[in-house]
Amino acid sequence: MSNVLFSIFPSENFIDLGLYQYGWEQCDPAHSFGPAARTHYLFHYVISGTGTLIAQNSKKESVEYHVKSGQGFMIFPHQICTYTADPDLPWEYAWIEFDGLKAKEIMEMAGISQDSPIYKPRYKDISQQMVNEMLYITQHSQESPFHLIGHLFLFLDYLTRSHSSPIVKQGNRMRDFYIKEALSFIEQNFQNDISVEDIAAFCGLNRSYFGKIFHDTVGKSPQEFLISYRMSKAGELLKLTSLSIGDIGNAVGYSNQLHFSRAFKNTYGVSPRAWRYEHQGEEN
Repeated sequence: MSNVLFSIFPSENFIDLGLYQYGWEQCDPAHSFGPAARTHYLFHYVISGTGTLIAQNSKKESVEYHVKSGQGFMIFPHQICTYTADPDLPWEYAWIEFDGLKAKEIMEMAGISQDSPIYKPRYKDISQQMVNEMLYITQHSQESPFHLIGHLFLFLDYLTRSHSSPIVKQGNRMRDFYIKEALSFIEQNFQNDISVEDIAAFCGLNRSYFGKIFHDTVGKSPQEFLISYRMSKAGELLKLTSLSIGDIGNAVGYSNQLHFSRAFKNTYGVSPRAWRYEHQGEEN
């Protein structure tokens, strides 16, 4: 049997929470990854063995952590880190990479941050359920995207409930209201020529304050989220329709096909045409 399982999630059309890749590995002694930065949230759970994580905290200072079996560690987007298996007792771990609108809020609920990235379960039974979900996802990559996303939600529920120092998030009702209004406006108008100023004006806020609360809540700037949302919709149209590239660009708010193709390639790494060729034959 191979000492590693690795899969990439076949769909990027989930906005609230999306799955990117997941796997399991029995590491060789002193096996190391990094220094490198990830684009999304990446969680490792150590099933056996031990190892070392070196990760930047919120002040960009490198901190070393020793992580053993029964614990885990979270790597945050754009955080530079290195992790290395012990030379005598190398770790076996499962991992899952995810992101989305709710990811930042979930990390706050779990009490996991760049300054406190180590997962130490408070409830062993709930922690075991979390591990079961990680292994289930890893071993069932052939299941439909909706099926796997359902198990991602279960994994995150067990993660937040089992961690040793959960933080009860104090909701800001007005802030939540503004963000819901903004997301609703984007959902209904993404195909039009809208700007961040338009979204802020719809919410009755100045652009600077709106940008701050949006980024604090969602983890992306309004402009980054608008582009991401449009590209997600473009991906659906490329996969599910035979519309031309220009028509799809128009349908997601880009009157200039060149601007649309550039934005799409910046998001997915390939042109719309190449992405369609790669994905249109997939089962839904």
